[in-house]
Amino acid sequence: AIEELINNLVQTGKIKPENRDQIAAVVKKRETSMSTGIGFGIGIPHASTDLIYEVVGAFGRSQTGVNFDALDNQPVRLVMLFLVPQGQFQKHLHTLANIAKLLHKTEFRQSLEEAPDAETMYRIIRDQSGAAAGAAR
Repeated sequence: AIEELINNLVQTGKIKPENRDQIAAVVKKRETSMSTGIGFGIGIPHASTDLIYEVVGAFGRSQTGVNFDALDNQPVRLVMLFLVPQGQFQKHLHTLANIAKLLHKTEFRQSLEEAPDAETMYRIIRDQSGAAAGAAR
């Protein structure tokens, strides 16, 4: 799942192709220190790296579930990978907290799981993350 999401970030120009393997290694190293499978079928792999200059992310959905060594030992169906530039600890924590807050909402998860295509999932995430940002102000 992590490899696929990183490939997506390369394909969309969010990370440079020559940095792909290094970034994958950083994310996997972070994942081995502690699983980011937080339960409820959610995985939030994340890492900080000096190979990017802004927060970037990719979202994926698995119909069958992925073994993420999750806290509840259940397969992960929704995966949100994000990367934060090295040294931006507060932004890292803020981003992680916002993603986790959204993904813990049952209705939000269900709408993502039932979305017919990537464009619909993007719209759901965009609309809900905008609403969450407005509510946090």
